[in-house]
Amino acid sequence: MLQMKTDNYKYYGGYTNYKMSSTIQLSHETKKLIGTFGTKDDTYETIIKRLYSMAVKEQLRELLMSSEDTISIEEARKRHAEKWSE
Repeated sequence: MLQMKTDNYKYYGGYTNYKMSSTIQLSHETKKLIGTFGTKDDTYETIIKRLYSMAVKEQLRELLMSSEDTISIEEARKRHAEKWSE
């Protein structure tokens, strides 16, 4: 029976630092617009990550600062006084 020597092989089950690239189709106009957010040293990857980070912060700001389902401080004081003055 043939026996393989395995101590010369390394197991590469997970590539934690391996990045697969992808192609995204954009119009030339959109590519130019995205490019305006960077410098000549920035890659499109860097620019898009920066834009994503900014968008996440903006969404969080909108969520925290939204006036939807809120009441004024005066209304809150009035409700508090009505409920707890008993």
